[in-house]
Amino acid sequence: MSILSRLFGRSPEAPPALPAPERPAEAAPHRAGVRRGGWPDGTGRALATPIQPSVVYGSAGPDALDAIYEGREPGFTYAREGHPNATVLAGKIDALEGAEGGIVMGSGMAAVAAAVIGLLKSGDHVVGADRLYGRSQRLMAEELPRLGIGTTQVDAGDAQAIADAIRPETRMILVEVVSNPMLRVADLKGIAALARERGVLLAVDNTFTTPRGIRPFEYGADIVIHSITKLLAGHSDATLGYVAARDPDLRERMRVFATTLGLTPSPFDCWLAERGLYSFDLRYDRAEENAARLADRLPDLPGVASVVYPGRRDHPDHDRAVSLLAGRFGNMVTFTLEGGREAANRLVAAAENLAFAPTLGDVSTTISHPATSSHRAMGAEARAALGITEGTFRISVGIEPPDHLLSEVEAAVRAAAE
Repeated sequence: MSILSRLFGRSPEAPPALPAPERPAEAAPHRAGVRRGGWPDGTGRALATPIQPSVVYGSAGPDALDAIYEGREPGFTYAREGHPNATVLAGKIDALEGAEGGIVMGSGMAAVAAAVIGLLKSGDHVVGADRLYGRSQRLMAEELPRLGIGTTQVDAGDAQAIADAIRPETRMILVEVVSNPMLRVADLKGIAALARERGVLLAVDNTFTTPRGIRPFEYGADIVIHSITKLLAGHSDATLGYVAARDPDLRERMRVFATTLGLTPSPFDCWLAERGLYSFDLRYDRAEENAARLADRLPDLPGVASVVYPGRRDHPDHDRAVSLLAGRFGNMVTFTLEGGREAANRLVAAAENLAFAPTLGDVSTTISHPATSSHRAMGAEARAALGITEGTFRISVGIEPPDHLLSEVEAAVRAAAE
């Protein structure tokens, strides 16, 4: 007995046969529904930038395609080689940085790689700051030597140390204006003068300071790098990088490198980042104001061993920050708790409304712990040499109402001290 017979107590009747479908009339040889069409024309223009996800772009013929590839006519061919949303975003960051021909890439580290690996070769040497972002540190310590590119890292606050590290084969100096996470300020003026004198390229990562704080091209930088992901985009929903060079030949070499390796940015991420740029100045100013207030409040709280903020007079590079940044001290504050890892765990547990996340530049305040995030690949002794302990936190201050933010941070710090 079948299952249906057991369920219904009888053998089911066979279902009636379905009628055979009628054959449709002969289809037209070119049905519009499966053919690519153009965008509707109109007399109005969209106020918001359209998102263009197309991977490929048609052209009028071989001659027209040649004209695009050779730069005689504007246009796009294949999204890995460029697309409208990346072009729009690059142009807006160019305007902020006083640059031309900037390139948007899939991440900030893609931009660093394009500048360093894209322009250097085996046998070359690069001098880097000893306080770079953690992944840039790893690039210097592990990846570049593997490719035959020599590296030396020294204090970027000491132009003489940079000079002493330069070799005959040195081709580039790589620094951040303000270091991550201890917020030391590079001697950008001295390093730029040295780079010009020695004929060495100067690449500056401007992610922390942004064009709102400083425009490195105005100080003699040859290359400027950004993780757009951070303050420029500002909402933790787009992963992108940017690199620009003063020399058109360098720009072209980096563009070819990025295209060859497929460091392609997402059109949607580019669209999100462009949208974020429209509020960038307002966001930066508010976050900077909040950071200054927080940096003034933290030293008075129990269990706080030190506070690092370039705007504080006790910052070791305060005078240089005043001269170089003209009062734009940024939204990053770093502080260290006396209680080490145990106090760090208590602080995070108490800061329920503050995201504990390895990022920066979001509209909301985020807290990160360098020893377990950006600098986890370094040994404890190497971290200690930079001033990073198990009790060190980096705060990326957001745009919340300042009194609300201060009360939340204070409550978490007090809980950590208990």
